[in-house]
Amino acid sequence: MSDPQASGLRNADLLGIYCNDHLASSTGGIELVSRMLGTHRGGRWEEPLQQLLAELRDEKASLLATMAAMGYPVRQYKQLGTWVGEKLGYLKLNGRLFSRSPLSNLVEFEFLASAVRAKRSGFETLRIAAEVESRLDKTELDRLIDQANAQFEWLTRARREVAADVFGGRAQAADRTADG
Repeated sequence: MSDPQASGLRNADLLGIYCNDHLASSTGGIELVSRMLGTHRGGRWEEPLQQLLAELRDEKASLLATMAAMGYPVRQYKQLGTWVGEKLGYLKLNGRLFSRSPLSNLVEFEFLASAVRAKRSGFETLRIAAEVESRLDKTELDRLIDQANAQFEWLTRARREVAADVFGGRAQAADRTADG
C-alpha cells in the first residue's frame, strides 16, 4: 500500500477493512436477490429484481476494482461468512414450518431496502475519501450513489405494495408520512 500521508488519506488500513465489510455485504445482497428471483419468477417483481441483481453485480465489480486500485486484498473469510449467513437466514421462522410465509416477502423487501441505504452510505463514505485520495474514482462513486438512490426509491414502493398485499390497506397510505 502507498503512504497514506502522501495522498492525504487517513487510516488507510481502516478503509481497507471498511471496503471488505461492504464487499461482504454485497455478496449477501446478491445471494438474497438471486433467491428472491426464484420465488418471484413470472411475477410482477421478476423484471425489477433482475435489474437489481445486474446492478448489484456491477457495484460489486466496481468495489473490487476500487479495492484493487487501492491495493486492498479481498478477505475471503468475510465473503464466506456472509454467504453462509445469508443461507442460514433462509431457515428463519416465519410462522410456517413447511411452506413459505407471505411474511417472508415483506421481510426480504424490507431487508433489501435497509441494505441499499447502508450501501449508499458506504459509497458516500468512499466519495468523501475521494476528496483526498486520487485512486478513488469520484465519477464512478457519484454514479453508484445515484444508482443506490434509484434502487431505494423502487424498493420503498415495492416494500409498501408487499406490506399491503400481506396485511391489507393501501401502499399509498405510507406516502403521507414518509416525507413528513
